[in-house]
Amino acid sequence: MFYTIFSAVITLLGVVLVLLALKVLVRKGWLLGWLRGMAGVLLVFGGVIVVFGALDLYSYKQLVEEEFVATVSFEQLETQRYTAILVDSDGSEQRYELAGDQWQLDARLIKWPTALQGAGVKPGYRLDRISGRYYSLEEERNAERTVYALNESAMGIDIWESFRGWGSFLNIIDAIYGTATFVPMTDGAVYEVRLSNTGLLARPLNDIARTALYQWSE
Repeated sequence: MFYTIFSAVITLLGVVLVLLALKVLVRKGWLLGWLRGMAGVLLVFGGVIVVFGALDLYSYKQLVEEEFVATVSFEQLETQRYTAILVDSDGSEQRYELAGDQWQLDARLIKWPTALQGAGVKPGYRLDRISGRYYSLEEERNAERTVYALNESAMGIDIWESFRGWGSFLNIIDAIYGTATFVPMTDGAVYEVRLSNTGLLARPLNDIARTALYQWSE
């Protein structure tokens, strides 16, 4: 709810900036016309950036304690090649062809200042990418690599990157990666992925996945 309201407020701010810009641009007067025009263009540009930044922020979800974020299951296509079926917490299903022996899921996290946390505002997260990896170091260096982006920022406006740069510099907002440890891919394996404040955790949901994890850890 917080991210929906916050995004709506920022979007409203962007719309206000655009309206102010249009008001400046339609005023008559030759002497200050050029300056007004430049100011109007800058306001339009700023308003558009704010609106798309709000849309990007809207794609994040609020993290409440440890939370279920996805299930990932696998169908083997051939040796070291699998179809990964990712179903997120909203029930949306996506399929990705991964090469290798293991898989990994990454998420982006936004942690707010202490004052906001004290008011009940929880960190936000967005699934970022899924990738495959090989057991063999030689294959990892030379064989085909597969990495897929799970979410794209609107119009190239990446609010997480902005927070990561300015927020971390000002020590008020933390924008960090949450990464699940590489987990073995096996035909028929099903995993549950959960997210906490410290990162992602993949847990086996069937015997095939449990056996694969046991053999991998030996």
